Amino acid sequence: MLTRRELLKRGARAGAAAALAPAACVWTGAEAGEWVNDVHSGLNRTHVQRVEQPRSEAELQEILYASQQQGRAVSIAGGRHAMGGQQFGTDTVLVDMNALGGVGELDAERGQVELLGGTQWPELVQTLLERQVRAPRSWGIIQKQTGADRLSIGGALSANAHGRGLTLRPLVGDVEAFTLVDARGEALRCSRDQNPELFSLAIGGYGLFGVISSVRLRLAPRRKLERVVEVADTARLAERFDERIADGFLYGDFQYSTDLGSDTLLRQGVFSCYRPVEPDAWMPETQRSLLERDWLELLALGHLDRSQAFSRYAAYYLSTNGQRYWSDTHQLSTYVDDYHRALSARLGELSDGSEMISEIYVPRAALFDFLEGVRRDFLQYDTNLIYGTIRLIERDDDSFLAWAREPWACVIFNLHTQHDEDSLAKTRDDFRRLIARGLEYGGSYFPTYHRWATLEQVLACHPRLPQFLVAKRRHDPDERFQSDWYRHYRDLLL
Repeated sequence: MLTRRELLKRGARAGAAAALAPAACVWTGAEAGEWVNDVHSGLNRTHVQRVEQPRSEAELQEILYASQQQGRAVSIAGGRHAMGGQQFGTDTVLVDMNALGGVGELDAERGQVELLGGTQWPELVQTLLERQVRAPRSWGIIQKQTGADRLSIGGALSANAHGRGLTLRPLVGDVEAFTLVDARGEALRCSRDQNPELFSLAIGGYGLFGVISSVRLRLAPRRKLERVVEVADTARLAERFDERIADGFLYGDFQYSTDLGSDTLLRQGVFSCYRPVEPDAWMPETQRSLLERDWLELLALGHLDRSQAFSRYAAYYLSTNGQRYWSDTHQLSTYVDDYHRALSARLGELSDGSEMISEIYVPRAALFDFLEGVRRDFLQYDTNLIYGTIRLIERDDDSFLAWAREPWACVIFNLHTQHDEDSLAKTRDDFRRLIARGLEYGGSYFPTYHRWATLEQVLACHPRLPQFLVAKRRHDPDERFQSDWYRHYRDLLL
């Protein structure tokens, strides 16, 4: 870590260099700066002043100090899968964390690992496997966000992501400590005992309190699991989840039917759960799995023939009933970047659009009634639903801006939208109706997939957001860390 004196010296050199060439730091048009976008929706095209890729904490501190000297705000990005604008800020210096990766010390006694904030999940999983080939007891990750794998772990903390654990809290529950490089360029160690307020604010803080440069992550013993699959109805889904938990299952989710032309819409789905088996249980070297081409086929059918998409998905998963997996590697998945382009020959004009995600939370006892209300809305408004999942989450008492305020059922909706003004307005209204349906049952929504919630919905679902923004200004009075998501809610609420 750089000392304050070293920072001052290096900052002075950076400031002098900037003074000699001010035109390089000012956006004067399309020829200056750089355009960036997210890799899922493609709806966050943002102009940044420049992109920096630190390779060490010291380089990160230099970048932050130079930005301060130049009066530039900073935004932070990892895998760029986020869709609500929290990783980009217009005309900011974008700190791209992809070069600041690597896995450090593995504490095999306590089951903890130290890693750099830009490390992505596949690298962590693979490194842990390689280091423990001959270990009598091996450790693996507890959870990661579902869907795409190539997200930075620092970014996952910033979003307080969650996986498909049946009895798990969000990722904050798996974090022992982290190092936060703040607006002054100082590296602060944060845990529940050390700088506890920043620990609470920065996990689920969407990059507004500093850069998470390293993380000490809690692990769990690797376990052998068996997949148990059935096609089930949503009428008893909450009870079926409870039964699986009572029977010792650790992970699971429910992939529901999206066929608007069928009675199965949001009423039937593929219920896949994973239970531990004996430590000496036989593990096959190969088994059935979906390849990239299979996922592309399912995605194409999800746009063009949803009945066939659900039928094929259900048939595949039922054929894997009884297959065995490891508790860590079974969480890795296939994600095809920009799959609309890959499917352009089949999708036609639909390839010009993309999917937008929203995640709605409701009390588990209200799950079926909520889904029935959503079903009526989707049929009435001809909502373009592509795919979706239902998972569980436990209450988060650690993070300041906790989205898991209760033990919710989490319902994920992926809606297709074209990128023209009218289509985006319809998708905005579809998401607002989803939030309104959740609020009927005292529910909520994930705050950063989009910025389309009304002011009333924002305050009803995230009542601590104004206090969160005040705390941000207290810890970062010069607003060094900004994003377009932050600017939207700052201007709306402060």
